[in-house]
Amino acid sequence: MERLRVIQWTTGKVGKHALRAILDDPRLELVGCFAWSDDKNGQDAGALCGRPDTGILATNDVETLLALGADTILYTPFEADLDHAVRLLESGADMVSTNLFLNVGGIRGEVKERLEAACARGNSSLYITGINPGWINSVTASLTAICRDVRSVSLTESADCSVYESVETWGFLGIGEPGGMTPQLAERAQAWLILFRDAVERIGAALDLTFDDIEFFCEYATAAENVDLGWMGMDKGTNAALRGGWRGKVGGQTVVILTVVWYLTRNLAEGWEIDDDQYHLVVQGEPSIDTRMRLIPEPHWKNHDWDIMTALPAVSAVPQIKASPPGVLGLLDVGLPVAPVGEWNRARR
Repeated sequence: MERLRVIQWTTGKVGKHALRAILDDPRLELVGCFAWSDDKNGQDAGALCGRPDTGILATNDVETLLALGADTILYTPFEADLDHAVRLLESGADMVSTNLFLNVGGIRGEVKERLEAACARGNSSLYITGINPGWINSVTASLTAICRDVRSVSLTESADCSVYESVETWGFLGIGEPGGMTPQLAERAQAWLILFRDAVERIGAALDLTFDDIEFFCEYATAAENVDLGWMGMDKGTNAALRGGWRGKVGGQTVVILTVVWYLTRNLAEGWEIDDDQYHLVVQGEPSIDTRMRLIPEPHWKNHDWDIMTALPAVSAVPQIKASPPGVLGLLDVGLPVAPVGEWNRARR
C-alpha cells in the first residue's frame, strides 16, 4: 500500500491530536510540519505531540514545505491565512481543514472564488471538516436515506463544559454574569456560535435545501447554588449554562436546526433537562428517527483529549479527499471517511 504524504499545519490543541493520528495511521506518512510560533521552529514533530522523535523538524518556511510535494495538508490553525491556503492548493496539495476560514469571511463569496481558482490551478481539493465536529454533520444527513419523506432534521450537542478551563471563553459568553440575556450578550453569543452555523449550511447543502433564512437563537440558565470549579466560580443566580444555535428555514418553516447545550453545572434554577448523551439526532418524516449517541472516554483521558473529536475526522478523511474531484468539496463529494481498522487489526496479530 502506497502511503499518502502529509504535512501537519500547526500543532496547537487540535493539531497535536492530528499529528499523533497521522503517525498512527498506516495509510499516511508524515513528511513535514509547519511551526506557527518561533519557539516550535526546528523542534522535532514527535516532541511537539508527545511522541518519540520522527526526524521531521517543524519549520515556518512555507517554501521548504511546498518543495516536499506532499499529497495533503492537514490544516488546523486557530486562524486561517488565506494567502497560505491559496499557495498550498496551487502547489497541487489537497487540504483538509478543521478551520472554517471565518476570520477572512468564511467559505463564500470572494474567499470561495479564490480557493476554487487555486484548486483549479493545482488540480487539488479543499475539504472543511470544521469543529462541530464535522463527522456528525455527515451522520445527520445520512439518516434521511431510509425516509420516504422528511419534514425536518435536528442535531443537538450537549456538553459538560466544566472541564474546559478557559475563563476567557466563558467570560465572553456571559457565564458568571447576572442571570438572563441582554442585547450585548446576545451579540457576543452569536459571534461565538457563528462557528456552528456552518453545520446547518453543510447539512442543508447535502439535502439540496436552499434556505430563505438561517436564524440565530440563544437562552441562558442560572446556577441554583454557588459553584466553584477550582478554575472558575459562579455565584447563585448567575449564568451557568447556555442553549443556542441556528435554524435553517424554507418557506417560513424550520427544516434544519442545530442546538448546542453547554453547561458548567447541572444544578440549574430553571431545571433544564440535559441529555447524558452528547448527540441527539432527530428526523421528522416517514419514518421519523430518534437517535442518541454517547461518547465514552478512556480512563486515562485528560480534558483536552476531547479535541480528537475535531482532529480525527479530518485525518480519517485524507484518503477520501485524494480520491475526490478537485475543488471546494461538500459532504456528498467525500464519501465515507473511516479509521484504518483493518490495518490496525492486522498489526495487533
